[in-house]
Amino acid sequence: MSKLTPIRRSTAPARPNARRPAPELTAAPRDYTYDGTFEGLLTVLFTIYDWRAAPNSIQPEATAQTGLFAQPAHRETDEALAARVWEGLLKIMDKEARARLYHVFLSEDPDRELLIFRYVDLALRTAHDVSENYANADVRRVQRLAQQMFREKHRMEAFVRFEKTADELFHATIEPDFDVLPLLAAHFTKRYADQRWLIYDRRRHYGLYYDLTRPDVVRFEPETPQKSTELSATVLDEREPLFKLLWQAYFDHVNIPERKNMKLHRRHMPLRYWKYLSEKQPREVRFEPIRNKRPPGEANLRLE
Repeated sequence: MSKLTPIRRSTAPARPNARRPAPELTAAPRDYTYDGTFEGLLTVLFTIYDWRAAPNSIQPEATAQTGLFAQPAHRETDEALAARVWEGLLKIMDKEARARLYHVFLSEDPDRELLIFRYVDLALRTAHDVSENYANADVRRVQRLAQQMFREKHRMEAFVRFEKTADELFHATIEPDFDVLPLLAAHFTKRYADQRWLIYDRRRHYGLYYDLTRPDVVRFEPETPQKSTELSATVLDEREPLFKLLWQAYFDHVNIPERKNMKLHRRHMPLRYWKYLSEKQPREVRFEPIRNKRPPGEANLRLE
């Protein structure tokens, strides 16, 4: 009777998800330009490794400045390639780290494009997670910008003040230090799902409009800038002045003068936001404390 020969299995660890090493950038460096969108920047990142050409610079085409001996290379946005790069980033970093790259782009930092490239290149050439490698200056910079964006987003969620127009649209104007408007869509869509609203970024001349179904980006022409931060009285709901007065009265009543600390107040509510806050506008009606509504003389009666 023949014996069964056991099957010998390999003891070497399987590597089904092992990724290929990043290609070496051996070609002459280039000065890349793109259309200024995040998808355009992702297209440039793909091109860098496709051409094996490191970037001397990556700049929006509208404001690009190239050197005398530079090799300019403009890349048109390819949404399919951009989506491929965006999904591919999850192979070298987690979702939170990937989101930081988008936040860095929105920060409008002058070095944001090269910073994002260096961070991605570091992640491609490192076997372990680089998001907590704070010994690296680029990782620290990405983390710092992401924290600043989070603080600005949180402040905008707290400080936006809507005004109701005659056609039932709730309008608000903001002027944040960073381009946080795309990050506000989820919060306000969830909180004001039953109202039409528009949040307008006065500094960047575009807004976020919600039509009861989904938020969309809307553009405004910068040629005729508003000189006032307020909407014309002709387009406001006739009850809006009353709403504003009630809002101011509420803040006046909850205020405790004896505990006033303006230094702490300005830290939590910076002065640059005050011009868009209803409670910080000049009072049209002088504040009077609520008086006890007892008949005259009743206050002097004692309870038996």
